[in-house]
Amino acid sequence: MSVLPQPSWLRVTFLFAVSLLFTHELDAMTHAEWDVLPLTSWLPPDVGRAVFVTIHVPIFAFVLGWLTSRLPERVASAQFWISAFLVVHAALHFAFSSHPEYTFEGLLSNTLIFGSAALGAVYLLGSRSVSTVDDAEK
Repeated sequence: MSVLPQPSWLRVTFLFAVSLLFTHELDAMTHAEWDVLPLTSWLPPDVGRAVFVTIHVPIFAFVLGWLTSRLPERVASAQFWISAFLVVHAALHFAFSSHPEYTFEGLLSNTLIFGSAALGAVYLLGSRSVSTVDDAEK
């Protein structure tokens, strides 16, 4: 990642938020998340699993490329939008929690999902307050 002018706690918050999301994707494999998602739930289970896994390759490549840009403004944009996604992602999990195939019910699964959202929200609030302070100092 390009080094952004941000406090260490904010960078660490973001990195833990993304780490929780990536680990959630590992956990999602044990919960057959493709059986819940509207884009894959209509497919036969083996095909849904293959599509779910395969689509994550370009998604992860895009995210990692965005986060490792040499342009600090691109990295800042990536951190903002990924953090916003983490909050939306948790809301989607909550919305799908009544689906008959939804099995993310344990402490580990919920910590990964909602912990990433909480840290994403902290990042968003923290980055806003940091940019507000930076703007005031100019």
